Amino acid sequence: MGRFSAQLRTDLEWIKSNAESVVAVALAVTMSVLGLVDVIPTDLVSKVIPLTLGVVAYAMLRDRWRQESVNAEIRQTITEVAGTLRELHERVATLTPVEGVLERTQRTLDDLAAVRFAVGAEVSEALAKARQGTERWTFKGGTGAHTRVVTLPDCLKQAHHDGRDFHARIEILDPTDLDVCHRYAALYRTLAEGANDDALTWTAKGTQIELYATILAVCWYKQRLRQFLDIEIALTSSVSMFRWDMSSRYLIVTQRGPRFPAMIVQRGQPYYDSWRTELQTSFHECRRVPIELAPRVPLDQEPTVAEVRTLFEVLGLDIPDDYDDADVQVIIEKALRDSNPFLRGAGDNLARGVA
Repeated sequence: MGRFSAQLRTDLEWIKSNAESVVAVALAVTMSVLGLVDVIPTDLVSKVIPLTLGVVAYAMLRDRWRQESVNAEIRQTITEVAGTLRELHERVATLTPVEGVLERTQRTLDDLAAVRFAVGAEVSEALAKARQGTERWTFKGGTGAHTRVVTLPDCLKQAHHDGRDFHARIEILDPTDLDVCHRYAALYRTLAEGANDDALTWTAKGTQIELYATILAVCWYKQRLRQFLDIEIALTSSVSMFRWDMSSRYLIVTQRGPRFPAMIVQRGQPYYDSWRTELQTSFHECRRVPIELAPRVPLDQEPTVAEVRTLFEVLGLDIPDDYDDADVQVIIEKALRDSNPFLRGAGDNLARGVA
């Protein structure tokens, strides 16, 4: 029933819209039928024909008028749209300076987004990612313990596996400068957080031992992997609580181990290039260790105390006179078999009670 009512309404609307045509058709059909059966005179039929034609003409004129009205409305709409588009274009033109500001702002935000911070396990993960496939490594920091224990072994293993060269540049404290070793240990003792913080155990002699161990490790690797390892080491007397590690793709600035926030910058960003220049400049201003002289003292797979003492004499980094053979043996152990890259820098509670 509902469908029938809807259809009926549709039909009635159509008849209303086309009333003239319906009347003309109905009149023409009716008069024609009546004329054929001689119900009405022929002359009456003839008189009705002009009326029918008039109705048809009126319907045609009304349709044309409707079409002209629609065309006029279309033209008006087109004119209004054109005006709106012109106004929009003018407004967009005025926004061009704003667009430039937005682009510059976006570039600034992109640069800032490229500098991110990490803490805890994220720091170790970031350093591991930086080591993957890198062809070079630059380090600037305190004793270079992490570089000695983790970075060099991992990077050299990858380079050897891939059959490619590896370049390293290491800047650490000068072990022959006892004053800088004292200042370094004192700095970290003041930064200790609680009675159980390992920084409280740091000493000048412990710092010296860590530094000698890093230099010995560099010489040991250089003698065995000279065919693809290009490594330099320089010594500074400037103390800092920060450590810079730069690979082919990342710069990572850390402090006192993974508990503390680290800053990570990816290559291609302004800060990466700026820090690369800074690290290069800093390295060249330091006291360079003549690693090229190290082959004069061949080191065994397990260096002896005598070999180590002679090596440091050749390098101009004589081990202090108060270091006995047990102290030198600690240096050897740390250079080749150290296992904790973070809790280092003060001798880590050396068994002999170094002061």
